[in-house]
Amino acid sequence: MSATNPRASLADGIRFAFGTLTVLPVRVTRWDRAAARAGMLSAPLAGLVVGLGAAGLGVALSFLGAGALLCAVASVAVPAVLTRGLHLDGLADVADGLGSGKPAEDALRIMKQSDIGPFGVVTLVLVLLAQVAVLAQLYADSWVRGAVAAGVCAVTARLALTFASRAGVPAARPEGLGAAVAETVPVRGALVVGAVVVAAVAGVSLQGAAAVVLGCGAGELMLRRCVSRFGGVTGDVFGAVAEVAGTAALVALSL
Repeated sequence: MSATNPRASLADGIRFAFGTLTVLPVRVTRWDRAAARAGMLSAPLAGLVVGLGAAGLGVALSFLGAGALLCAVASVAVPAVLTRGLHLDGLADVADGLGSGKPAEDALRIMKQSDIGPFGVVTLVLVLLAQVAVLAQLYADSWVRGAVAAGVCAVTARLALTFASRAGVPAARPEGLGAAVAETVPVRGALVVGAVVVAAVAGVSLQGAAAVVLGCGAGELMLRRCVSRFGGVTGDVFGAVAEVAGTAALVALSL
């Protein structure tokens, strides 16, 4: 890499990941392809912090005597707050784009609109209901299962973004977050990060590790559908991939 665009450090990557994927007060000092590569490779770390926050609030409410349903709602609310709802908004926009049945250019224009159409509303309701239903079931079993599920969901969602940023997956637009991170991650690097995450989760829960794999598989299906439909990825597509992957991981944990 040339001297004008030096290799990004781990600190650069962590700042990029937290600065773009969360609302935590992190100053992003670099916004170039090298920093994006390091940032998307660090995405599961941002997911871990979000997951710990989600699990922490759910467990705290559980120990204070709250029911499983309230604990579940709290664990779903924390990631939404820590991301300003961007992933959920992306999911709704992608649902509207896919459901429109229009050519790619028109579908992308629909996705950029500020309002949410009927496809987006229905998708959001169903996905959030699924997340709350699974977490309520697991918190009812034990606070440990609920907490692990909240963490696995958040980490899986961000790991899916690492894979979505890999080489060979183009951007659908020349601008925006999708263009900034598209094709920045080497395939081998994404696989290494994926293996590390799965191994780490397996140390806590073998079912959790399987859920990570299945969740990323669901995210990959969503990614391929969007690339086929829109010609590449956008920031909205990244949000949709994250939500699909996290929800699928939760469903796997409930079985």
